[in-house]
Amino acid sequence: MTQKSTRIIYWTGASLLSLWFGASGFFELTRNPIVWEITQQLGYPAHFIYILGVFKLAGIAVLLIPDKLLRLKEWVFAGIFFDILFAFFSKIVVLGFPATIDAIIAFTIVSVTYTMFRKLYPATFTVVAHEHQLAGI
Repeated sequence: MTQKSTRIIYWTGASLLSLWFGASGFFELTRNPIVWEITQQLGYPAHFIYILGVFKLAGIAVLLIPDKLLRLKEWVFAGIFFDILFAFFSKIVVLGFPATIDAIIAFTIVSVTYTMFRKLYPATFTVVAHEHQLAGI
């Protein structure tokens, strides 16, 4: 796969995630009745819904900044992953399997997008000289 196609797939996924989680965060902060009813039906308290909304919007802002805040983007991907994971299990227990289709689609999108992110920005590890001194090397 070329760098260009990897970049296109990454930005397509990042855009879809931004639309999905941006809308979700906005609806959580504006108390959209549909979002609030489902989330409360799953057993989450009101203050948690607001926190989700704030972090989703902040995460999307980080995700959309090109070539910057790479470590923070890792945290955003982790946050999205856990949001999807909790939504999936909450829905399967309370609402049944058919209600999890959106979580399965979101998980697929985040998995592909994160894979492309890692191809564009491979993890590099550096050893700091000070750490060697502490280890007695």
